[in-house]
Formats: sequence, C-alpha cells, structure tokens
Amino acid sequence: MPSWFSLTSILRFSKAAIVCLAVAVCLFVLPKCTAQTAEALHSVQTIQVDSLGTGKNADALRQRVIQRLKKSKRLEVVEGPAPADVVLKGTSSIWATGSISLHPQSKSVSQTSYQGYLSVELTGKAHQVLWSYMVTPSRFYASGITDDLADHLVLHLLEAIQNDTANTASITGTSEARAPLHVAGATLPAPLYLKWFESSGQPVTYDAVGSEAGVQQLAQGKVDMAASDVPLSDIEPASQLRVAEFATVLGGVVPIYNLPRAGHDLNLTPEVLAGIYAGTIRKWNDPRIRDANRGVSLPDMDIAVVHRSDGSGTTYVWTRFLSLVSAEWKSAAGSGTHVTWPAGTGAAGNEGVAAMVKKTQGAIGYVELIYAIQHELNYAAVRNPAGRFIKADLASITAAANGATGTTNPGLPPSILNSADRDAYPISTFTWLLVPTQGLDAQKKAAVTALLNWMLTAGQKQCASLGYVPLPHDVAARELQAVESLK
Repeated sequence: MPSWFSLTSILRFSKAAIVCLAVAVCLFVLPKCTAQTAEALHSVQTIQVDSLGTGKNADALRQRVIQRLKKSKRLEVVEGPAPADVVLKGTSSIWATGSISLHPQSKSVSQTSYQGYLSVELTGKAHQVLWSYMVTPSRFYASGITDDLADHLVLHLLEAIQNDTANTASITGTSEARAPLHVAGATLPAPLYLKWFESSGQPVTYDAVGSEAGVQQLAQGKVDMAASDVPLSDIEPASQLRVAEFATVLGGVVPIYNLPRAGHDLNLTPEVLAGIYAGTIRKWNDPRIRDANRGVSLPDMDIAVVHRSDGSGTTYVWTRFLSLVSAEWKSAAGSGTHVTWPAGTGAAGNEGVAAMVKKTQGAIGYVELIYAIQHELNYAAVRNPAGRFIKADLASITAAANGATGTTNPGLPPSILNSADRDAYPISTFTWLLVPTQGLDAQKKAAVTALLNWMLTAGQKQCASLGYVPLPHDVAARELQAVESLK
C-alpha cells in the first residue's frame, strides 16, 4: 500500500470499512523516549523529489522545489530512491478564483487571481513518514503562485530538519493487538482518520456520521469508540457515559463562500459572520462587509446561508465561536451540535456543506479547512482578538494552540477558540476520541491502546499533509500517559 494518498481520493471514501494491512513502526515526536529504529529527520543528507501531482502545474512546482533545495546547499538532490535518504512526494492543485481590476475605470484591464495548495510527505528508507506539510498561498506574493508554494514548502522543510533533534518515541502496539475496531462520529477529522486507520496496521472501520450520532452510537454500545469535536463536558448524554477523552489533532473551521468575480480573498469580522448567520446581513455588498474589503468588487447579491443539518461537532465549534464574539447571537441561538438557525439551508456533513456552497453562487458556509481546499473553494480571513485578519493554515492553527493545557481532564477540556495569540486563526479547535473505560474485552482493549499509541506518535507525522496540526508535544505526552491507564 503506498504511503501517499491524494486529497481527492481520501475525501471520496464513503462511510466504509478501512481494513489496514501494514504494521506501522516508530516515529520521532516526543521527548525522553527511546526508539526501535534509527531514521531521524536531522540526519538527512540526500533527497529525491518525486511527483508532486498530476496537474498542469505539478512539474513546475517540482522543478522549483529542486531548484530551491539545490540553492540552499543543505541537502543533496539525487535521482531515484536508491541513493536518497528520503523521498519527497505529494499532490498539488492551482485554480483561478476570479479577476482583479488593475485600473479603476476599466474592467478590461485585469489580472487573474489564483488559489491552490501543495501537500507533501517525506518518507525514509523504511517507508515511514518522517515529516509532512501542506502549503497554501501567501495572502500577498510578489512572484507567481507556483514559486510562492514551492519556496515556502522548501523553507518549512529546511526548518524542520534544522530543528529536529535525536529524541524519538516508540510504539507499544504488538501484532497480537489486532481485534477489529468500529469507530463512528465527527466528519471534521474524517479525512485524517481514514488515512490513519489505513496506515496504522490495525483493522478499523470508521463511519463519519457526525459527532452527535457517534456519541449516541457509543452510548448504545454499537461502536468501540466515538469521534467528537465537542468537549466531553458539553455532550448531552455525557452523564451516561464512562469514557476517557483523548485529544488527537487540531483543525480549523473556515467560512467558505462562492463569489466567482470577487477576485481578492475576503476579510470577514466575527460580527459580520454572526450577522450573516442571524439573517441581519443579507447582501454581499452590505456596508459592514465592504468596510473590511476595500477595493473588492462585492455584488448586490443575496447571501445564501448554508449550515449543517445534522448533529455536528463542526456546528458546535462554529456556534461556540459566534457566541463568544456576539452577545446577540448567544442570546438568540446559542451554541451546540444543534441550534435553531435564524436563516439558511441545511446540508449533511462537512462534505455536504462544501458541495452545496460550491454549486450555489452567493453562498456562504462553514467547514473544516481540508474540505475547502479539496473542493477548491475560497475561504475568508477572520479577524482575531488582536485585530488581525488571519487565514487558516498550519501556522495560524498552531499559534492558536500555544499554551493549551488540561486535555486529559474531562471537566476542563481546552478551548483554543478566539485565541489571544496575535498570529492565531480564531476558529481553531481540538478534536477528540472517546474511549469506554469499561465494557471492552481484553482483545479490544489491547487493540484500542495500540491504536491510540500509534495515533499519538507515528500518526502525528501524517497530520500536516492534510492541513491538520499535530498535537503540541506536551499535550501528546500527557495523552500517552493517559493511554497507559486504560490497560
């Protein structure tokens, strides 16, 4: 089974069983541990740059990456995998988002604007993932988008190599821990969970039915674990559940929109987002939207509001954010996996919301970052408490997690919404797995602990290629200690 999976193929998986055939080995994440293998990022000397996708810009991206690596003189670029310490491989896409007028009095003088991504994994001799990353364009770039993506990818790779240490982490799962597991719940982390369960060496079925339905199935004894974007203390049947809560990864919920002729990426304030979803801001050329988007061509068009129709952790994150920034929204609709929506049309799952926005001009919706990228949808920058308009990406979601603590205390789950960090994307969140603390037989318990150990070590290296952020090291270390208490 190849270690690389395209974004499109991952998100096209249905709610189907993913049976894993390979046993994953060590990764290098946490301090003060010892490993069973010796490959380390800091010791890399030679690199092969393999395919970066199949689109028309893929070869140009590859050539630019090779050029920048050679110019850095940190790594020797070689042909073929045999002489290479590591292989860089990935996928990419670049698409037009609209046009920008270059002359205020002539619409015929314009420049096409673009959006896109470059997503990669770096694998070692034993085919384990040593590092992964997804680059999206800078908001303002002087060179073309191809150069911008490639240059930033190389910059992040070289920084990762320079900052890597010899400290490593080991995996405690064994070949005996292979009892089949059934997991259901959140769609927010579903693309990553599908990939993880494919790579983990354990037979796992994942049903992306939404956080609420997943927790209900866990309470009914229909699944072995539930995935949820909602902190345990805010889950309605939590009093009926005896579970441990494990943070697994960080994500960002983004406002997606369909305005083909806008050209520029939009800036949206929290107050505007609350007003749109409350139904009090109804036109795209509303003065409150124009104020944050000087020079952007905003049409006199109705805003078609799209929200989730199912019980959703993504909805919990979105409405929790709106409640934090708007007293009016909090009193009128509040937060939860379900709310009484003042405006809009419902769609099931992150996938459903993205699909509806894509086919509806004038629409706005909210999804996890990877769904916006996979559907080639524009997503807005959101003003954070520091007064800066920030787009979601790996760096800005990481900034939101700075100082997060308390992940293993069910009464004090961390919230990184509306983080005070000046570089933070304000609608960022942890997502969790809920594991029963009783009722699992010995084989299931061994399988669960082996899977969690793998996800919290080796699996963390795969997060970034899909736009998710690995757990902070101290958080992952505490979670690993908590896994031991399940045994």
